[in-house]
Amino acid sequence: MAKPEKVTEVKSLADSAKDAAAVILTEYRGLTVKQMKELRTNLGTDVRYAVAKNKLSKLAMKEAGLEGLDEMLVGPTAIAFVGADGDPVAAAKELSKFAKDNPALVLKGGMMDGNVLDVDEVKKLASLESREVLLAKSAGVLKALMYRTAALLVAPASKTVRTVDALREKQEKAA
Repeated sequence: MAKPEKVTEVKSLADSAKDAAAVILTEYRGLTVKQMKELRTNLGTDVRYAVAKNKLSKLAMKEAGLEGLDEMLVGPTAIAFVGADGDPVAAAKELSKFAKDNPALVLKGGMMDGNVLDVDEVKKLASLESREVLLAKSAGVLKALMYRTAALLVAPASKTVRTVDALREKQEKAA
């Protein structure tokens, strides 16, 4: 690759890395072009799955301020850049699922929120529920808390009404 092309490639990778919510590294040795295309399709539009020379990737990661990935950038490496609007959990799930179905794809690790992730941490990330499910559960908890708070606020008034009602009935029976 000529020098200007390399500079352009490094800039492109660095820009993707800077804008990424997460970066997941994989080894793709043995995957066919058809399988790579299928993986890119499965990852969706919020994930850029790029194959680049390790030397260029190291330069790009350094330029983007992502330190600690150098030891993972050995052998044939492809990088999944999860866009800022993307879901790192969904991307990790898809990569893990694809790796399970296609043993030629091997997870290497990654980075999220400035923290280097090893293979086990990427797999843990993949085992989490999706963002939408977690948001729905949080909304359910908040809704339950609101109902509980409303019941607690109404309880003293209803207790007073029941007490007055019981006293009235007691007086009517006594009379």
